[in-house]
Order: sequence, then C-alpha cells, then structure tokens
Amino acid sequence: MPEGPSIVILKEEVRQFEGKKVIDVAGNSSVDIERLKNKTIRAFKSWGKHFLICFDGFTVKIHMLMFGTYRINERKETAPRLSLIFLDGEINFYTCSIKILEGDINDYYDWSEDVMNEKWNPVKAEESLNKIPNQMICDALLEQNIFSGVGNIIKNEILYRCKIHPESLVGKIPTEDIKRLIEESVIYSFQFLDWKKNYELKKHWKAHTKSTCERCNLPFIKKHTGIKKRRSFFCTNCQKLYQ
Repeated sequence: MPEGPSIVILKEEVRQFEGKKVIDVAGNSSVDIERLKNKTIRAFKSWGKHFLICFDGFTVKIHMLMFGTYRINERKETAPRLSLIFLDGEINFYTCSIKILEGDINDYYDWSEDVMNEKWNPVKAEESLNKIPNQMICDALLEQNIFSGVGNIIKNEILYRCKIHPESLVGKIPTEDIKRLIEESVIYSFQFLDWKKNYELKKHWKAHTKSTCERCNLPFIKKHTGIKKRRSFFCTNCQKLYQ
C-alpha cells in the first residue's frame, strides 16, 4: 500500500493537468465517472494515502489499496479503473478504490492530521495519543486520524530510530520519547519522499524487512504486532519495551 510520500509524488507528477478540462473519461469504476467529462480540474490534493482530484462542487477520492498503480501519458495492458483524458495527455489509475465526495473537500478532511501537510499539528497528535494510553504504539502510529500518511515502513523505521519496541503501550512511553516519535514521523516522511524520488528508498531502510540490527549485530524479531497485525521488524536488545 503506498504511503503518504508516494501520494505526494503522484500529486506533483500530475500538476501539469491542474486547470485543464477533462475531454473524455473511461474505466470500469462503478461510480458515475461520466460526470467528470468536460469538467475542469481545480486542484490536486493529498491527505495521507488519499489522492484527491478537486472539481467545482465535488472531489474524486482515489485510494490505491494494496496494489493500486497509475500511469501518466501511457497505459498498461489491463483495463483501468479510471482514465482521465486531456487535450495534451492522460492519467490512468488501476486496481484502486474510487469514490466521489460531494461539496467542499475541507468538510471531509482535517489537514492538521497529515504529517506532510503544511497545516500538520504535532500538539494535536500528542493530545490524540494521550487519549489512547492502552494502545500499542505500533497500532497508534498507523492511525490515520492521528498520523495520516504514515504506513508500515515509516512505522518500523521511526520506532527503530527512537529505540522503542513496537508493542510498547502508548501511555507508558516517556513524554520526551512520544515527542520524538511525532517529530520523526515528519522527518522520516520527507526523507522517504526524497529517497523515493531518487529511486534509493530501500537502501536507507534500517529495520523494515531487515534481518539484523546494525546497532547490536543481533537478529531482528519479525512479528505481526498489535490489533492491526502488521509486520514489525525490531531488536529486543536496543528497542525498549514500555508496559
């Protein structure tokens, strides 16, 4: 599943079509995509893992799910979920979820929850964490209404950076470590963005999918942790468990 930085890259790549009229549409989506024809795109936005195509009075929300992809000015052999055709190009989306949100997009999203948005509010994130003291931090970091855009890769990497065991309870983690986790969620997300643009993301991974802790030279534990049962990679020697 693409994480927030990947959706920011998509938003940047399609900026050439902002202000352009959709002259034709196609695709096997079950929503009424015909209403997009002859409409002008007012803006492209992202909120975490959601890609948003804003028109007058409504917005198309695209979620890439686990295996969603897109092509700009080219096509795959498989049928697209949605194709947007312009006079000077096209955007094609595959294996994704598409919904139409009626009205003002600002009524649907709190931009201060998005770690890569200029309106991101770390104080609000800390307040939200304080409300879930008994939740494991591995689950809390994936709560999109707290850390919109943070996915499993970012989760594993910032827990390793901060030396915190993924099964630690939020309310038991020292305040200074909670603040650092919040800060690292932003720092790492923007580093992720730069590394992905340069096609070098994986070489910077310190924990995700790794087998050995480079700090301790000991084997990593690989385990599906928390209620969400997402894969965690961690070192029980240097990542402290708070319970």
